Amino acid sequence: MISKSSLVDAQRTVAIFGEVVADVFPDSRVLGGAPFNVGRHLQAFGLHPLFITRTGNDALRADLLAAMNAWDMDISGVQLDVNHPTGQVKVHFEEGTHRFEILADQAYDYIDKSAMLSVMQANKPELIYFGTLAQRHATSKQTLDSFLRETDALRLVDINLRAPWYDENTLEYSLEHADIVKMNEEELGIFANIFQLKKQTKEEQALNLIQRFQLQCMLITCGDQGAWLINSDGKKFNVKGSKTNNQIVDTVGAGDGFSAVYILGTLLDWPVETTLLRANEFAAAICGIRGAAPDHMSFYDAFIREWQ
Repeated sequence: MISKSSLVDAQRTVAIFGEVVADVFPDSRVLGGAPFNVGRHLQAFGLHPLFITRTGNDALRADLLAAMNAWDMDISGVQLDVNHPTGQVKVHFEEGTHRFEILADQAYDYIDKSAMLSVMQANKPELIYFGTLAQRHATSKQTLDSFLRETDALRLVDINLRAPWYDENTLEYSLEHADIVKMNEEELGIFANIFQLKKQTKEEQALNLIQRFQLQCMLITCGDQGAWLINSDGKKFNVKGSKTNNQIVDTVGAGDGFSAVYILGTLLDWPVETTLLRANEFAAAICGIRGAAPDHMSFYDAFIREWQ
């Protein structure tokens, strides 16, 4: 049972477009995918995540719907595909980090435009969230384009570059259709190579992209070193890495937790410094559990009490 304690009015909608996958660990399977992880966190904090995705007609779909129902999440945007399986990602642990093996031709590659439009017309999101992985196939990419045209809400693109599932056109499209861009430092380096910004500092690279694509800001995460944000005025905000007493179990989903709290802070008009600090603290806490999200609402209680 989900706690009724929350930070916001549940009617404040965030529309989320993208993949749901089962992260396959050596000893278990855990439902994940950045969009689903972000949506689950937002639900726990009291927002209304409208998750637009597609699954196969299989046991993983049943697991997803059961999980979403258990967390009182809106399932109206979860489409059914009878020809393709629910997405899977194999997680390999190597030298203290993780590597993803993302399987091809999954149900989230075929998100249907008509079904998406029907659900979107019944909702008025304040913010829309999308990523890059669900753009790898023409069907979902075309649906995403219609999804973005359906609303003028604030747009956040969460860059998750998983080779070989992206190209220059996908990256350029993503920035052209975003207001806020979130990525990590390694991904910023990839963008710098593509857009010939290698001789500039990281801050100069980010500001160049902001100006080129008329962004509001760029949010750069740096793992255990913290994060920084630079806005269109060139003002930079920093937050140092959070110290935690919890043992690091794995880092899967830490960036998704950061994204969720950043969205929360944006909608609640928290100061930028406060938003970055809280997002970083929450991401550090996620590193203390196996997988990308906790099994119980009690994980969120301390954060809700502190942030109210």
